[in-house]
Amino acid sequence: QVQLVESGGGPAQVGGSLRLSCSAAGRSSNYYMAWFRQCPGKEREFVASISGSVGITYYGDSVKGRFTISRENGKNTVHLQMNSLEPEDTAVYYCYLDLGNFGGKNWGQGIQVTVSS
Repeated sequence: QVQLVESGGGPAQVGGSLRLSCSAAGRSSNYYMAWFRQCPGKEREFVASISGSVGITYYGDSVKGRFTISRENGKNTVHLQMNSLEPEDTAVYYCYLDLGNFGGKNWGQGIQVTVSS
């Protein structure tokens, strides 16, 4: 129902940085948004989220201290700043938006991040 546009992926070196962005066009209020990732040969895992009420953030254990999720208030646009990248961060990253009764669950198409030495 809602189109999520992801950008900012690509190749990176170990120890480098990337910034992913996800926008939900046509929405001007804040909702719960999150990032998940699918690593090669592994199950999809939670990366980071930000609440739609007061902007509370949560992070997966593997990215705490290295990744930061943020929101552009009122635009339903989130960013994932990824620092100190490791080869284990290589994955397809998916943006997620939960509109509840106003639109349900929405997923981006995924964006590739490749970290190599």
